[in-house]
Order: sequence, then C-alpha cells, then structure tokens
Amino acid sequence: MLQVQKIDALELPDLAPYRTLRRPLEHRQQGIFVAEGERVVRRLLESEFAVVSVLLPEKWLEVYEPLIRRRSEEIRAFIAEKSLLERLTGFSMYQGVLAVGRIPSQPDIETILRRKGGPALLVALDGPSNAENVGGLVRNSAAFGVQALLASRNCCSPFLRRAVRSSMGAVFRLPVVEDLDLAQTLSRLRESGFHCIAAHPRCDSRALMETDFTSDMCVVFGSEGGGISTEVLDRCNVAVAIPMASGVDSLNVASAAAAFLYEAYRQHRIAWVNQVRAPA
Repeated sequence: MLQVQKIDALELPDLAPYRTLRRPLEHRQQGIFVAEGERVVRRLLESEFAVVSVLLPEKWLEVYEPLIRRRSEEIRAFIAEKSLLERLTGFSMYQGVLAVGRIPSQPDIETILRRKGGPALLVALDGPSNAENVGGLVRNSAAFGVQALLASRNCCSPFLRRAVRSSMGAVFRLPVVEDLDLAQTLSRLRESGFHCIAAHPRCDSRALMETDFTSDMCVVFGSEGGGISTEVLDRCNVAVAIPMASGVDSLNVASAAAAFLYEAYRQHRIAWVNQVRAPA
C-alpha cells in the first residue's frame, strides 16, 4: 500500500530518520537503516527487506510506484524538491533518492550451516571500521557466492548508510550476523569441519594460488590498520597472502577480498564442472 505526501517543510516526525543520517547509533537502536541512490533504493524495494518510507523528487515516484504497489506493507512516499531534500540531509545528492528500511532479524550460525548445499564459503570481518570498505567487501562477497557474512563486535556495521551505498544493495541478498565474538565463532566453525583462512601477510603465509578453497571455508579479513587480531589469527588454520610486486606490501581490504573470493569462486566452479563431467 502506498501513501504519498508532498512536503515543503522538514519538521515532520516521520522524517526523523532522514534528519539524523549522521547519528547512526540512533538508527541501530530503532532497527532501521537508510538506503541512498536510485539503484540501491530499487534493489531495496525488490528485496524481502521491510521498507518504511521513501523520500524523493516527484519525477522518481513514477519510476518506483509499480515496485511499491507490489509490496504488501504500507510505505509512505515523501515528495519534495531536491533542494529541500539536500537541506534535510545536509549534503549534496546526485539523484535525491532515499529510503528507510528495517534491519532483519539476523540468523544464527547453526541456521546458516543448515542452509548450505555443497562446500560452503563464509566471510568473517575482524574489525574493519571504514563503511565504504565494508560495503565494497559485501558487494564482492555477493558477487562470488559467499553464503553469509560474519562481523565482529568491533566491526563497522554493513547497514550504515555509506556501507549500504557502497555495497550497491548487495547487503539485501547476503545473510549478515553482527556483534560476534569472532574467535569463539571460528572455534565453532572449525568444530563443524570448516577450514578457517586468515587473509594475513606474514613470514609463514601461504600464497593465495597455492591454497585449496574447495572444502567448507571461512575467510577472515582484518581491520584497515592492524589487520587480524592475534586472538582471531590463532583460531585460523592457516594464514594466506596475495603475492604482489616488489615495493607494494598491502591492498585495500575490499580489493584483497575480491582477489581471495574470486580464487575461491574459481576453484568451486572448476570442482563443480569436473563433478558434472565425471563418468557415472
């Protein structure tokens, strides 16, 4: 059900989530997040996530109305000039399209493990604090067949506005478990037969292309500055590094994740093709 309301002022109580974009803790306490941009809002409306409202210039309502009317919940559409929307949010907006969604109940680890079909691939985050990096990592995870994202207690939330935007809405299709004691979680995964790989360069690290990703795997990525904590590193089976040209010692965590997850995806695809071609 769609309710449309044109606005010419910014004080409506229902606009509070848009007025408080720079106060993400309030959003977390309310169990909501803000989606920004035409594609991200479209993917939110196409997803199974609950949607509270959209805020946009009138020309965009015609674009989104068929998607909104196909949904079961009541969604409020606030219509305003782009200049007013920029006053409300406090920053310049290219398209002027925003939406508020509800963060879903997160699954537990056992539920994720029961859902897997064939070799599982999980990603764990140990403390990345940059929202754009986390969003890019979420996008890479969805692109390369990761079944779930596990985030430590000190990790930036994938549901921050900038993370959702950088993920291009991929967070709407990837199960996320947040606020974990990651060391304890990795121990549980290893007890369930998972091989836990630390994306961590050190003197005894194995090269990425020499690592077998064809069994149940959890790949762990660390923070931008300190990498993976000692406690978490100790719970991993092996440390693996990306060989790089002389003079370059590291990659952005989202870029490193793309390399790791592509290699895992490539190996899974080869194993699947070989299985299909194997004689009966």
